[in-house]
Amino acid sequence: MKSMTGYAYEERQDERVSLSVEIKGYNSRFLELFIYLPPYLSSLEPKVREYMAGRCRRGKVEIAVRFKDYNSDISVAVNQEAARAYGKAISVLSQILETQEKPSLAAILGMEGVLEVEKNRDDERNWRYIEPCLKIAADRFDEERIREGAHTLEDVFSHLALLESSVQIATSHAPLMEVSIRENLRNRFIELLGDQIDENRILTETAVLLMKYTISEEISRLGSHISEFRLEAERNPSPGKKLDFLCQEMNREINTIGSKTPDLAVSRAVVDMKDALENIREQLRNVE
Repeated sequence: MKSMTGYAYEERQDERVSLSVEIKGYNSRFLELFIYLPPYLSSLEPKVREYMAGRCRRGKVEIAVRFKDYNSDISVAVNQEAARAYGKAISVLSQILETQEKPSLAAILGMEGVLEVEKNRDDERNWRYIEPCLKIAADRFDEERIREGAHTLEDVFSHLALLESSVQIATSHAPLMEVSIRENLRNRFIELLGDQIDENRILTETAVLLMKYTISEEISRLGSHISEFRLEAERNPSPGKKLDFLCQEMNREINTIGSKTPDLAVSRAVVDMKDALENIREQLRNVE
């Protein structure tokens, strides 16, 4: 089991490049990847996205790559049209202000768009630097999520044990319901008819009420869902969605048991079941 929250950082520096990768994970129902790269590395975003999509199933994940190339090839071109336009504008301004100052080269070079600088990108070379650093950061990110996920699983299983204990209470009281219903009916018939009671009528009415109030099927399905929940949590490294579904199914059965039972002890057990299940669902909001 993995948590969706985590943090990892890795950096690398040599005589050619300075590079860092930072990964942050947050809760989310679906997988959301946010990639932050320098503008001149934007063409590598699909590679980063594909790699992280293979490492994460669910959650909001932010990946920030900082990259500085000390020996990158740069081409510089002069935008002649822009330079002439700036020079002409400065001359006009000088005439308006009635000054003898002429446009200086330093002033024109500082104007936007006069020098056009372009880095000659080598995406394959840059990716060879980034990929190992990204892998190390992703490994650390996984280790952090697995460590937190182990604590979450321990807490989930503690609440699951409480849920199973409450189910056992409901199970032990289920057979007593038939006896209680039969005795209550018998007492009512005696109050109304005295000794002239019809045992077959009592059995018939008991059967009708048992069909309405019996919780055996709900308990059986609930037990099955609990068993499946435990197996899924133990064998699946990313069980979040399946466990969410099983919680919904367990909640449905618990609600049905609560609505059908007239037994006070079972009603109390239902309250405990709901409390345990809510605690489990709260923890699952952070599970991948």
